[in-house]
Formats: sequence, C-alpha cells, structure tokens
Amino acid sequence: MLVTEIMTLDPACCMPETMLPKVARLMVNMDCGEIPVVDDLENRQLLGVVTDRDIVCRAIAADRNPAEVEVSEVMTAPVISVGEDADLQECYEKMVQNQIRRIPVVDSQGKIIGIVAQADIAREAGLLETAGILRNISRPVSRSSI
Repeated sequence: MLVTEIMTLDPACCMPETMLPKVARLMVNMDCGEIPVVDDLENRQLLGVVTDRDIVCRAIAADRNPAEVEVSEVMTAPVISVGEDADLQECYEKMVQNQIRRIPVVDSQGKIIGIVAQADIAREAGLLETAGILRNISRPVSRSSI
C-alpha cells in the first residue's frame, strides 16, 4: 500500500513569517498538531514543520512571548518527509527511526501533497500491529533538564 492511499490530502500550511498565534489557531481549526511550513502558499515547497511541541518547548518554555515569535524561529527543519511513491512500510520505518508521529508526503519537486500520521498507519493495521506501531514510534527519549 502506498502512502498516498492513507494520507491526509492537501494539508493546511503556513509560511516562515507566520506568527505563532495564527499557526496555533490553524492547528485548532484543523484539529491537528503539526503544520507544514512552505515557501509560499501556492508553490508549497516544503521547508519544515511546526508542531504544538515546537511551540511549547521552543517558545513558551523558553519564556518567549508567543505573540512575538515567527514560525521560522521555532520550526523543525530540515524536515523528515517521504515521497509520494513511498509504501507504508518505508513510511513507518522512517517514523520509527526518527521518533516522529507525523510525516509530510512530498511530490518529486518537494512540494507538500499530504501528511501521514501514526493514527493513519494504525487504522490500516490489525490490533497487535497497532500496539507495536504505537510502542515503536512513542518510545521514550532521554530528556535534558529544563
């Protein structure tokens, strides 16, 4: 099965100069925890991603006023992605290897066309496989002191 069969199509995106409150509202409106960051909203060349965790760890926990922070200051880049021709196994392995719960899908020019979430893969798996998927992607990592 290809990632294009299970991905969320045409995800909402933002640009590097988008302010954090706007991207947070976008997350609420789209009911998601990750927004792709693109060069412009028409071209949609993937530059990075901003997650709810990026906002918390890189802005709020750093005592920065989120209303004064641009996405470019907290986004994750370079971004881990898969091509539109990737199969589910390749996608899953990349997610486990990089300990990420969501992965953008790009076309041959690097433009975002979708996102695969851990839940999308879990829906395609059986009960025992789903438990393994959740365990492998959500493995605890060591934490530095805050």
